[in-house]
Amino acid sequence: LKSGLSEFINDGNTDNIFTYKNSRQFSLLAPYAEVHLPGVMININRKHSFAFTNRTRGFNQFNNFDQTLYRTIADPSYLPSGDIRFTSSQFNYTAHLWSEMALTYGGVVYESFEHRFKVGATLRYLGGIGYLGLRGNNLDVRYKDGSDTVFVANSDLEYASNVVSTRNAVFSGISSSNIFSEFFGKKSGRGVGGDIGIVYEYNPANIKTEDGYLLRVSASVMDLGAIKYRSARNSNANLTGNGYVTGQGLSDNSSTFEEFRAYATQQGFTADTGHRDTKLYMPTTLRFGADYNIYRKFYVNAMYIGNLVNRQNFGNSYYDQVTVTPRYDSKLFSAAIPVTYSMLNKNLKMGIGLRVSGFFVGSDDMLVVLANRQTGFNFYAGGFVPLYNKRIREKDTDGDGIPDRADNCPEEAGPRHLHGCPESEPDMEHGGSDDRAEQ
Repeated sequence: LKSGLSEFINDGNTDNIFTYKNSRQFSLLAPYAEVHLPGVMININRKHSFAFTNRTRGFNQFNNFDQTLYRTIADPSYLPSGDIRFTSSQFNYTAHLWSEMALTYGGVVYESFEHRFKVGATLRYLGGIGYLGLRGNNLDVRYKDGSDTVFVANSDLEYASNVVSTRNAVFSGISSSNIFSEFFGKKSGRGVGGDIGIVYEYNPANIKTEDGYLLRVSASVMDLGAIKYRSARNSNANLTGNGYVTGQGLSDNSSTFEEFRAYATQQGFTADTGHRDTKLYMPTTLRFGADYNIYRKFYVNAMYIGNLVNRQNFGNSYYDQVTVTPRYDSKLFSAAIPVTYSMLNKNLKMGIGLRVSGFFVGSDDMLVVLANRQTGFNFYAGGFVPLYNKRIREKDTDGDGIPDRADNCPEEAGPRHLHGCPESEPDMEHGGSDDRAEQ
C-alpha cells in the first residue's frame, strides 16, 4: 500500500493505493467487512452459558492470480507494451456476501483447585446473499505486439454467479453498480456451519492471579460449513480448449451469446453454459492460542491461524499467520498491541486495540499510517452493554474468598495456597517452638 491512503478515501480509486511488485502471482483479500448485530448471552449457572448472535460478512478475494491478467482486466490505465505471454494456473477469484445466525454453548466440563477445562460449540444458519466466482486450472496466453491475434492454450476456466448471469457477464461486463443492486435481491443460498473448541486453564495454588488463571491455552476449528446456491437461481459457464482469437473475430461474433459460443467452438474452444448447484465454502481455520498472566494485570497472548480450505473451490479463506499481543487488562480499561507475522507476504504488521468498559476500537494492521509501503489496513469498533448483570455468587461460609466447593476448610478462613485452610499453630506438645515466646 502507498502512504497516500487519504487519496483512496477521497476519490475511491484503488489505483492510488496498490503498488505492484515483480512477482507474477499475487493473492489479495480486500475489501473484507464484518458487521455484528445485537446479540444476547445468558448464564444458566456458574458453569454453563448460551449466546445468540448474528452478523453479516463480505469477502472479495483473489488467490494465486496472475498479475498481468488482473491488471489487463481490472486496471484501465494499464497499457502493456511489447509481446505478452503469461501462464496462470490454480487461480481463484470469489466475492461473497452472506449473513449468519448462531447459537453458542460454552461450559466447564472439569474443574479442580488448579485446573479447569472448558468446551464450546457454535451452530450457525448461513444465508447466502450473493456471490461471483471465477476459477481456473490453467490458462496460457500469448500475444505478439502489433498483431490482432491472441493465442490461448490449455484453457480450463469456470465462471459461476447468482447475481450476474453468464450472458450478461460476457456481453455487458460486470460493473460495481449492478453488482451492488443484484447482491441484495432475492437470489439466495442456504447452508449450515459452526465452530468447536476447547480451553485449558492453569492456576497454581501458590500464585494469586487477577482473572483466575496463570496460563490459558486453547484449540479450535472455526467457520466450518458451506452455502449452496440452487441451480434455479444460478448461472455457470465452462471454457476449455486451445485456439486463436482475433479482435475482429470477437467484434463480428458477439451480438448474441449463441453467436459467441459458435465462434469460440470454431476457434477450438468448448463453451458450456447452464444452471447448476454451486457450493461456496466458509473460510475454515485451525487456531491455537495461549494467554499468560505475566504480572498482575499484564498479559501476553500468542495465536496461530492456519487455513483448512481447498482454495481451488469456490469460497474464501484466511492466510496463515502468527500473532503475539502484549496487553494491559483491567475491569474498566484494556490496551493491546498485536504484532502479526503473515506467511502470505512474509512480513510483519502491527496495530493497537483499546477498550473502555464495554466499548472497544482498534486495528491489527496500522503500519500503513507510518510506513510508505504496507500490504493492508483494517479497522474495527464495537461495544456491549449488559441489560441484566446479576452476578452468580457462590457460597463462601468463612469469607476467605475461596468458595465452599473448593475450600478444604469451609468453616475456617485460610490462604489460597493452603486450599482455604488456616496456617497451623506450632505444636508445643511435640517439641515445637513458639517464635513469639523467644522474642
